[in-house]
Amino acid sequence: MQSTSAQNKLDSKTVIAGTCAVCKSASCLIHNNSELLFNSELPQSSTILKCKKGQQLIMEGAPVNGLFFIKSGVVKVIRTGINGREQIVRFAKPCEIIGHRGFGTQEYYSIGAIALTDSELHYFSKEHLQYTLLNNPKFTYDMMLFYANELNRSENKVKSISQMTVRERVIDTLLYIHRKFGDLRGFLNLPLSRKEYADYAGTTEEQVIRIFSALKKENLIFAKGRKIGITDVQLLKKEISEHNYFLDT
Repeated sequence: MQSTSAQNKLDSKTVIAGTCAVCKSASCLIHNNSELLFNSELPQSSTILKCKKGQQLIMEGAPVNGLFFIKSGVVKVIRTGINGREQIVRFAKPCEIIGHRGFGTQEYYSIGAIALTDSELHYFSKEHLQYTLLNNPKFTYDMMLFYANELNRSENKVKSISQMTVRERVIDTLLYIHRKFGDLRGFLNLPLSRKEYADYAGTTEEQVIRIFSALKKENLIFAKGRKIGITDVQLLKKEISEHNYFLDT
C-alpha cells in the first residue's frame, strides 16, 4: 500500500482545529507549534489516520506527500537493504515524527513504516507544512533545530554501531528497547520477534538466538516466548559503555 493513498486505505478523520494532546514536552516540535499546525488557514489542518497492527502506512519509494506524528501506538521504521533484506531503522512511539527525512529534499520516501500495534497518527500534508514554514519563522527555526538534532543522533549512532561486535549490537538493541519503552511486569514493554531484533541489530536471526542463549546462561536476561526481561541493566550497560549506548533514544 502506497503512502500516496494512505488517506483512502486507512481509516481517517479530519481535524480542523485543536491542539496537540499527546504530550507536554518542551522539546516536542509538534507540541510547541500546535496552534500553527492544528489551526491553519488551509481548509484541512490535520488528518487522524487509524492503522491496524501490521498495516503499512508508508511505502518505501512512494512519493513524499507529508509527514506523520504518532498519537498512540508503536510503529517500526524500515529500509530495504542488500538482496531486499529489511533493516529496522528505529521504533517510533507517541510524540514522535516519521516520514520527515524525505520532506522538502526528496521526491520519494527513503523509508517504509509499519504499525506494530493498533495506532493513531496525525498526518500533515506537504502543502500544509510548506505554507506553515513560509509564514512562520519560529516554526521554520524549530524545524531546523529538529533536523540538526536528528542528523547529530544519526551520525553518532553510525559511528558507534560500526565499531561494535555482533554481541554488542544485540545488547545495544536490548538497552535501546528498555530505554525507550521501559518494563511491563518485568519484561521489555515491546515484545519483538527474534527476526525483528536481528533486523534492528544488523545481524541474523540465528545469531540473535545464540546470543540470547549466552546472555541467559550468564543470567543477564530471561525470556518467556517473545518476551525478554533484563536481569541486570547496569551490567549490560557496562559491557558497551565505551560505545556511548545512551546516544540513541
